[in-house]
Amino acid sequence: MQKFLPILAKILILALVFTPTLSKAQLNGSYVIEGKITDDRSAGLPGASVQIKGTSFGTTTDSTGRFQLTTNTRFPLKLVIRLIGYQPQEFEVKNSNSKVAIQLFTQSLLVNEVVVSASRQQEKLLRSPVAIEKLDIRALKETPSSTFYDALGNLKGVQMTTAGLTFKVFNTRGFNVPNNFRFMQLVDGVDNQAATLGVPLGNAIGPTELDIQSVEVTPGASSALYGMNAINGMSNLVTKNPFDYQGVSVYQKIAFNHFDGKGSSPKPLTETAIRYAQAYTKWFAWKINASYMQGTDWYADSHDDFTPQSKINPDFPQLSGENNIAADNWNKYADQGNISITDKDGRAYTVHRTGYWEKDLVGDYTVRNTKIDGSLNFRLPNKIEISLASRWGQMDGFFQRGNRIGLRGVTVSNHKLEITHPDFTVRSYISIENTGKSYNMNPLADNLEKSFKSDKTWQKDYTTGLNNALTQGADLVAAHKAARAFADAGRFEPGTAAFEAQRDKIKTINDWDIYPPSKNPANTSGGAALKQMSRFYHTEGTWNLRKYIHFADVLVGADYRTYEIIPDGNNFVDFTLPLDKRNQEGGKHIWYGKVGGFAQISKSFFHDALKLTGSLRYDKNEQFTGKVNPRIAAVYTVKDKHNFRVSWQNGFRFPSLFEAFSFVNNGQVRRVGGLAFIEEGLGYFKNSYLTTSVDAFNVAVNKTINAEHISKEAAAAKNAGVLKVANLEPIVPEEITSFEAGYKAVLLDNKLFIDLDGYYSSYKNFIGQIEAVVPQTGNVNSPDAAVLNQMLDKSLQNRYRVWANSKSTVNNYGFAAAVTYDIYKNYTVSGNVNFNRLTQDKTKDDALVPGFNTPQWFTNISVGNRNLFKNIGFNVVWHWQDTFYWQNLFGNADVPAYSTVDAQVTYRVPKIKTSFKLGASNLLNTAYFQYVGGPTIRGLYYLTITYDNVFKK
Repeated sequence: MQKFLPILAKILILALVFTPTLSKAQLNGSYVIEGKITDDRSAGLPGASVQIKGTSFGTTTDSTGRFQLTTNTRFPLKLVIRLIGYQPQEFEVKNSNSKVAIQLFTQSLLVNEVVVSASRQQEKLLRSPVAIEKLDIRALKETPSSTFYDALGNLKGVQMTTAGLTFKVFNTRGFNVPNNFRFMQLVDGVDNQAATLGVPLGNAIGPTELDIQSVEVTPGASSALYGMNAINGMSNLVTKNPFDYQGVSVYQKIAFNHFDGKGSSPKPLTETAIRYAQAYTKWFAWKINASYMQGTDWYADSHDDFTPQSKINPDFPQLSGENNIAADNWNKYADQGNISITDKDGRAYTVHRTGYWEKDLVGDYTVRNTKIDGSLNFRLPNKIEISLASRWGQMDGFFQRGNRIGLRGVTVSNHKLEITHPDFTVRSYISIENTGKSYNMNPLADNLEKSFKSDKTWQKDYTTGLNNALTQGADLVAAHKAARAFADAGRFEPGTAAFEAQRDKIKTINDWDIYPPSKNPANTSGGAALKQMSRFYHTEGTWNLRKYIHFADVLVGADYRTYEIIPDGNNFVDFTLPLDKRNQEGGKHIWYGKVGGFAQISKSFFHDALKLTGSLRYDKNEQFTGKVNPRIAAVYTVKDKHNFRVSWQNGFRFPSLFEAFSFVNNGQVRRVGGLAFIEEGLGYFKNSYLTTSVDAFNVAVNKTINAEHISKEAAAAKNAGVLKVANLEPIVPEEITSFEAGYKAVLLDNKLFIDLDGYYSSYKNFIGQIEAVVPQTGNVNSPDAAVLNQMLDKSLQNRYRVWANSKSTVNNYGFAAAVTYDIYKNYTVSGNVNFNRLTQDKTKDDALVPGFNTPQWFTNISVGNRNLFKNIGFNVVWHWQDTFYWQNLFGNADVPAYSTVDAQVTYRVPKIKTSFKLGASNLLNTAYFQYVGGPTIRGLYYLTITYDNVFKK
């Protein structure tokens, strides 16, 4: 019998025994069901739900464990008993004389837990063919993180990146970026991405705290079953079915953040959620959820400098630190463009414009998130369930690609029709995206500068001011300060009405150029609006052929998806128009579709000790040739406790919408998709230099002029070898080959749970961005003096940021280990340690740097007890991660190591069906950031009140 008991064994086993009394009710033939739910020490268990399956009749036990339920449901009926942290049980009551005896067992170690994501069908967690992590409803409720979504960052192998209060992204096994194209997030099987942004918006349109039932995360490549977006892994957030979880629940959070010790007062955060679900008959149920959150987001205000004097003006050490005339601060924008200045004495400098801090561009850091979702569920004969579900979310926040983006009023909605059966699933849905009043901070700052004064005019004025100061005897530092003050005289100064009016105007204009580069003569301010609208349509189905094929378990599936982009004239354009006509809203929509299918076969041997699984998937995208993704896996179980697994798979990823079709009109640098037809007439594939070499060329020319006192033309000719031709190619799908091995075990009389996995992955044609510079005239393959001169003057260049493939092989490997141990009287200690490392073939000439952006080591350790005292529990989690180097086109720098402590204490009051949770995320208020350019995060302290599961009687 013990082998059927869940882990954590005898001290955590709950014996739930009740003998209800059934008596004739006094009204209309109803019955009263009475009983008491107790543990193995005869103590009453409060807060357990007792429900008649398929009806709206239910109740919860009181503080002594007693319940009373009135119903007119006909016999036989089924009672469903649930208590968070225990396996639910069903018991059939056949008549008024039935005797009922039920045991519920704890689920703390998930021994008998079932998962779906690993193989797209139900199987035991312990026997999953690949690594998979799961958080059940109990773990989600007891997390000390400020939200259930944040708790995912404590799972083995998962790296959570916080872009803000409303936007968080998680990743597994390396290559992390705030816009993660390689990780798929599903909510009840629906892809939760914002299509043109290319990523899920965290949990901005996901489940509320009241409706989440469980979360499954599959680290590593999952494309063999889920298609091209899941090359780095996938997650599925599962919500509560209204047939199984009925009643009214209310959630209220009151929190404070921004305890920064710099004189500003703490900022309040509130979140309110409500859930109502009811089954009217055993055939029909419905639910609705709504939530609203408002708070002050974390600030991104780093003054670190990407271009210290030693790199950009090495001949002038006095122009360092705060005197750097070419500073490019992390969270200051429009201060990165190189402008060449030569003073009256023939000294050459590189200077940047003054730029604007992010805080001044944003102004108000208040963010809001509204979510509404609901479903209609129908249970038909033959175990068929049909559901109609809609989900809508609107959010503010901050997002980062190559630039920082302010998200304002972004809406994403999806609408789903689904038919499920134990043997098959058919699902079809549409997702709709609108970026609302969002804006890009770089063109916002850039156009604030240029609408005041063009770069050419500013360059001329700076030179005049510099020479005037030098003539008056100023030293070099003072002279450059005077030159900047002279050139900036009359600019839009933060804090003034003129600045705020111009800033707010630019945020609403979609054309990021300014006339004359803009084709609109009336556009004298430029724009920064991020105006993107898209839809995607998806249909998929899976079918288990167990009724027709008996020698093995065979699962087949197919899916179809197509994206529809409405051209905004700035990020996505109508490519049928001539180049000079593309910068206008509307036009021919962009369509981008794919179709795929898979077959999976599983077979057990040696009395189920060995399970072999193989799958084969084929995907075809209209822009690329078809790709085949195979996967093979084996799981071997020893004595029902030790589970060993190995797997190998090959996968592909088609470029995302942004990687394929973008045509971002960003003033100084145009971001372009990697498809071949986009490059026509632009020349960046074969007639461009790498931007890094052009910047190095400018520094070398200045250094030669200052050292040898020769002309700019002569210095350019002397340093021509510094320039490096880009030699780019059209984009192709990314490919991964991955090997994984793992072990799960239940030891020490079911008190210890061990989970280990290791992986090795190899990427070919890794997709990233390369910056290139095209001369307006001439050929870079045989450069003359005119071409070299253009490389010294940005007004004579066309700059591009191109989505392309790496020419070298990129490999990464790592391992993760997790342990959970029940030590004494409901005390549980758990922890995980994670290692990831990148290697790259450096023998090839490759300009693309695949940002691994992952700490080599990170770990989580937790201690908790859900029944420390009667109705009181606690949980504490410590997180630490190592220093790592961050690389992407926003900027490269170290992200320092940091550690945090999250903690919570929960007090349950069963009599009023309410729980109070007092906690802190980052209890010690440690200041840290998770990526270059991202916000500084500190402590968030909260109180949540949850009023849960009030049933109709």
